[in-house]
Amino acid sequence: MFTEKRRNSEMFFLLAGPCVIEGEEMAMQIAEHVLRVTEKLGIPYVFKGSFKKANRSRLDSFTGIGDEEALTILRKVKSTFGIPVVTDIHSPEDALLAAEYVDVLQIPAFLCRQTDLLVAAAQTGKTVNVKKGQFLAPESMRFAADKIRESGNKNVWVTERGTTFGYQDLVVDFRGIRVMQETCNCPVVVDVTHSLQQPNQSSGVTGGRPELIETIAKAGIAVGADGLFIETHEDPSVAKSDGANMLKLDLLEGLLEKTVRIREAIL
Repeated sequence: MFTEKRRNSEMFFLLAGPCVIEGEEMAMQIAEHVLRVTEKLGIPYVFKGSFKKANRSRLDSFTGIGDEEALTILRKVKSTFGIPVVTDIHSPEDALLAAEYVDVLQIPAFLCRQTDLLVAAAQTGKTVNVKKGQFLAPESMRFAADKIRESGNKNVWVTERGTTFGYQDLVVDFRGIRVMQETCNCPVVVDVTHSLQQPNQSSGVTGGRPELIETIAKAGIAVGADGLFIETHEDPSVAKSDGANMLKLDLLEGLLEKTVRIREAIL
């Protein structure tokens, strides 16, 4: 699934959905909406939803509705709509558990060097999407990709999600897309919404710059990214995680129409 080096003539693919599974109804509604849009525009679609959130600033932050319940919802999205699903994992045990339910295992950026986690994910045989650490140069991601392949799994993607820029801010170096395509030799995704986070604010809640989502998405496609990652929610103001940098669901179609036109223009 989108695992070989992609041809220039191909449409980009999309990973999109809520930051975390909050319940079945919201997951199904978001998946149905995004699938309708992507089918209309000819964009291959992977539904995204974390079954739990392990990387929270505060102890009282929402972490999930329960592992089995959330993973069961992800499997229902997959079976109902006939689309692949992706979820984050944080430990080797998570890899074994989640692999029973999803198609793609995603490694969070701050865990991209954790060898045991990468090897466990690889050994499931699932596609593994490794997010670039905020602290890494793009060319360094080849070693994460190599760990997956050397563990017997050629199904790997890497994802750009911004680089630490001073305190509490990130910046995307779009040169890194081309660098990772060449050095990792696999599809490269741009995580549009996480790249616009403003981490670890004084309140203990991550901030964001959602007004720049269109800028990052269009730039990513313009420089040749193979895929986009966008977290979306019907009402980001009440989302239980990452609401400050999410895209409002009803804005997704207009954004994707623009990125498709850019993709077509550069072919």
